[in-house]
Amino acid sequence: MNFDLTPEQDQLRDAVRELSRKYGHSYFVGKAKSGEHTTELWHEAGRLGYLGVNIPTEYGGGGGGITELALVCEELAAAGCPLLLLVVSPAIAATVINKHGTEEQRKKHLPGLADGSQKIVFAITEPDAGSNFHRLGTVARRDGDDWLLTGRKIYISGVDEAGHVLVVARTEDASTGKLKPALFIVPTDAPGLEKSKLDMEILSPENQFLLFLDDVRLPADALVGESLDAGLPALFAGLNPERITVAAMGAGTGRYAIEKASDYTATRKVWGGRSIGSHQGVAHPLAHAAVQVELARLMIYKAATLYDAGRDLEAGVAGNMAKYAAGEAAALAVDTAVQALGGAGMTTEYGVATLLGAVRAGRIAPVSREMILNFVAQHVLSQDKSY
Repeated sequence: MNFDLTPEQDQLRDAVRELSRKYGHSYFVGKAKSGEHTTELWHEAGRLGYLGVNIPTEYGGGGGGITELALVCEELAAAGCPLLLLVVSPAIAATVINKHGTEEQRKKHLPGLADGSQKIVFAITEPDAGSNFHRLGTVARRDGDDWLLTGRKIYISGVDEAGHVLVVARTEDASTGKLKPALFIVPTDAPGLEKSKLDMEILSPENQFLLFLDDVRLPADALVGESLDAGLPALFAGLNPERITVAAMGAGTGRYAIEKASDYTATRKVWGGRSIGSHQGVAHPLAHAAVQVELARLMIYKAATLYDAGRDLEAGVAGNMAKYAAGEAAALAVDTAVQALGGAGMTTEYGVATLLGAVRAGRIAPVSREMILNFVAQHVLSQDKSY
């Protein structure tokens, strides 16, 4: 058992840390408040190879795994720049296409995903289905050699920044008549695809959208994989990387908040010339939050290691646990930081309250804490399914 990073992973972490601190939280907040995107940071990270660390070298990537991408997500967030599209494009879309796409799809999309010149977002959630993907209403049907997609998707991140969206739909199995999942790579400017921006109480440079698909016509090669049989494995291929990288982003955000609060409380003096951090009523909550963040980090890198070793079932359990732990720890860390800073904690200048909405959302998305507890109860504790 080894808790140390490899020399290459250490170098990656340090390099990403240096880049992210060049931009920092004020850059992130400024972009979000002006309605802009973190384009400069994204392109520089892509040029330096950080966006494609998990993509094979033959397609322009770094040849690493989800462990390396988790390091990138965590270090960017630890500098106050939690980039949600890292989870969506390199973690989900690139993994799905690399593992289950055709060779033509890999050649077409992976180099752009690796260098940041292309973004592919992910559309699974629907207004009426929620967490139950078995009830997806978006349907794909054959029309000659083409496909026609019809349905609705909600809470789809970054559609306005992406050239394509990876849409989860359902198709009819000709042999059984039953519906089965399939994934399609859909151009975001395809006729029949419309987007409507959702107003969210989250300070983020990445926007959320409601998508409407009205007989969106796609060529046969838009289907991910060689056949419909690739649909279910492709869908699940993206879920563990999603949970692991979301968790890494949460852990990084927790680290950022604790660092900001610790710097403040170590120097702020009010009573008798002593720092407010010398009082246990201030120090202990911060120490407790730091413990929770570090425990979450351990589970994140256990999950990433299991995933990269091909131990998918174990990685599924660990990934869900990591996402739960990091969601709780990040929310606790940011709230504790705000409390420790007092009134300053609610200002934009001190840069912690600006993360309250994001960390609260992290307890809901991409899978809620309650659904994770259901998963653990069923698959770890052998309890009857409760839903």
